[in-house]
This record gives sequence, C-alpha cells and structure tokens, in this order.
Amino acid sequence: MHTLTVDLGVRSYPVFVGPGLLERNDLFADYIPGSQVLVVTNDTVAPLYLQKVVDRLVDRKVDQCILPDGEQFKTLETLNGIFDKLLSNGHQRSTTLIALGGGVVGDVTGFAAACYQRGVDFIQVPTTLLAQVDSSVGGKTAVNHRLGKNMIGAFHQPRAVIADTDTLTTLPDREFRSGLAEVIKYGLMADATFFSWLQKNMAGLLDRNTDLLVAAITRSCQAKADIVSTDEREGGQRALLNLGHTFGHAIETAQNYRAWLHGEAVAAGMVMAAQFSRALGWLKPGEADAITMLIERAGLPTAPPAGITVEQFLSLMAVDKKAKNGALRLVLLQGIGDGLVTADYDAELLRATLAQLVS
Repeated sequence: MHTLTVDLGVRSYPVFVGPGLLERNDLFADYIPGSQVLVVTNDTVAPLYLQKVVDRLVDRKVDQCILPDGEQFKTLETLNGIFDKLLSNGHQRSTTLIALGGGVVGDVTGFAAACYQRGVDFIQVPTTLLAQVDSSVGGKTAVNHRLGKNMIGAFHQPRAVIADTDTLTTLPDREFRSGLAEVIKYGLMADATFFSWLQKNMAGLLDRNTDLLVAAITRSCQAKADIVSTDEREGGQRALLNLGHTFGHAIETAQNYRAWLHGEAVAAGMVMAAQFSRALGWLKPGEADAITMLIERAGLPTAPPAGITVEQFLSLMAVDKKAKNGALRLVLLQGIGDGLVTADYDAELLRATLAQLVS
C-alpha cells in the first residue's frame, strides 16, 4: 500500500493506493468518528463491492443508497434522493457518508456531505481509474446542469481516500481507457518525465499490470495533492488540472452527458488544446503529434464528435468556471509538461482552429 497526504492543515487527509484495501477494517474505522454511516453507490458497483464495504463497517449503523449509473443522473434530483435517505433514517451531524463508485458517485455524495446539516464527513472509495487518479482527490463536489457541467457544487474535502486497485479488474475496457485520459493529463500539464514514462509503459497499463497501475495512480494522486495543497479553491495553479476540460465539457454538454464518457471528452479536449497551442506557436509540431499519438495508443478519441459546430463550442465553452471578468481562460501548453492558464490568446485564431478541428 502506498500512502500520500493532501496537506491542508487541520483538514489534511490520507490517500491510500494499492490492492486489497477493501479487506482492511482499519482503513475505514480510523476515519469514521460516529456510529452512523450511509454508503452511497450505484446499481453497477453495488453487486460487486457494496457488501464488502458493509462488512468493514463493524459496530456501525449502516444504511445504503443505490443510485442509477450514468453521468445523466448527476443531477439535483439524484442529490435530493440522498437527502431523503439521510433524513428518513435519522442521520445526525456525526454521520459519515461513503462514496463507493466512480466520479459521478463521488461528486454527488461529496456534494450531499457538504450540504447535509451544513457539512458532514465523507470518505471516497473510488472504483474506477478516473476516480482513483482524479475526482476522488481534491474536494471538488458538484452536480451538472443542462447548460453546463459541474456548475452547481461546493468544495468539501473527504476524511480519507481509499483506492483499491483490485476494483479495476472488473472495470469495462472503455471505462478503463477513459481513466487513462486523466493520467496522461498529469504528464502533459506539469511532468514531462511522467509523460515519457507513459509512452514507455502504455501497453502494460492497458494490460492492467498491477505494479504499473499502482505507480501511475500514486504519481497522479501526488501531482494533484501537491497542487491542491497550495491552491485548494482554484484561485491560480489548480486550474492547470482542467487541461482538456473546457473543450471536453463542451462536448459532454452538447451531447447531454450521454454519448461520450468524461475521459473520452477530456482526451479529445487535450488534443484540441494541443492543436491550438501549436497554432499559437507554443508547441512544436512533433510535440503535438506525440500527444495525439499517446492518446490514440490509449484507445481514446483524438477529435471531437461530428455535429458540434464552432458556434456551439464557443457558446458552451463560455459557461466555464475558469472564466474571469468575462474572459474565457484556457489551459494551454508551452511544451509537454509545461501548461499554463491564460486568457491572452487570439480569439479569431481559436475560432479558426475550432473550424479545422470540427470539419
């Protein structure tokens, strides 16, 4: 087991990464201060891992909330269903919520924990690669709105993150590849050495080699923990973590969160960011090609889906949390491992680049 810390003073918490963690009672008991627990999961994960987690919660009153599976259910209506379960079962302020599942379960459960009685404890137990390397760490919680992704939410840090890599053995190939997009992101935005490591080890990661997965997950989580520790609420450096996301969120919103997985949209979004960076003269052609090639090797899309126009992209990208004083800030690349957040770019060149990419 690898352990790292998200350093936020009194709100610091550990991230545990490794196989067999759902067999350990202590990892749960040490971070549940009260006697009440609500385990929130979905109807895909529940048959696989719910009972295993419940068995770890000895001497606790445990309730369960099973959500439908899918990004389209990341809504205020779903959130209200968690509140119904908490209130109908008499959960008090000392309760702890456990998010058992992927990014949707983690985001909705965390938002419920942030809101219920003005804030209760929760633990992240991510079961997808994407959640293990990204959404479970950092305290961002949210639901979607039909006009924009993750626009309704709160910052609320978990008590602990328990990432059992054994859960990845049951993950469908498409979901697994989706998670690799976020792994690649960490190399692109700030760690050229890690990007090179991914180029050498992508085949082994796709084969789900345990040692390689633990190494990739730990390195990704450490990169995110380092940024979150210095910029918890995305006032500056943390926005780098959104590389590919402004373009990607536009894709997801245009498709009503149904057609592409989040990591697929982010993958195409990273290629779009790389191509715009190349158009600005910041990326060398060989670097942009290397980015596209690695994402393609991971089995991920390298272009946006057909049917989204330039005007749709620009309209949907404008609904972005990084927008500041009316200006859209983008995460772009000055080189592999050298990301920056900027609104200082040629808007007409962005339009022209989008026109090439959607054609």
